[in-house]
Amino acid sequence: MGTAGERGLDGAGPGPAPGGPFYTLAEVAKRNCSKETWLVIHGRVYDVTGFLSEHPGGEEVLLEQAGRDATENFEDVGHSKDAQDMLKQYLIGEVHPCDRKPDGSKDPNKTPSDETSFWSVWLIPILGALVLGIMYRFYMMDGKSS
Repeated sequence: MGTAGERGLDGAGPGPAPGGPFYTLAEVAKRNCSKETWLVIHGRVYDVTGFLSEHPGGEEVLLEQAGRDATENFEDVGHSKDAQDMLKQYLIGEVHPCDRKPDGSKDPNKTPSDETSFWSVWLIPILGALVLGIMYRFYMMDGKSS
């Protein structure tokens, strides 16, 4: 969509100027191989292709997250301040506002089936337990009346 400008999102260093360029999550998702590796961290898009061979954890760690939001994994690892500062040089833009939730975050890995997983994980077992409870109660009541 666009190329990196001369200033980062924080106004200093390489990367785009604040407010753009914007990339959709679909655009980011297409960049998921060793020839072009993009990640989203905290709503910002990073092209880490040139960093693959330098990553201390190995390139496979980055390739596993390529083309999607790696915020949670980035934070879980507990990257140093130096590692966080290093991100600035790979910054190329931001996630398009239309792809963000009201709080500004977005989980591009979430699919519509994730929304329905509540039903299959919680509601169906609860209903099954209720039906079994009712059947047991009727069985016990029937045994007392005989």
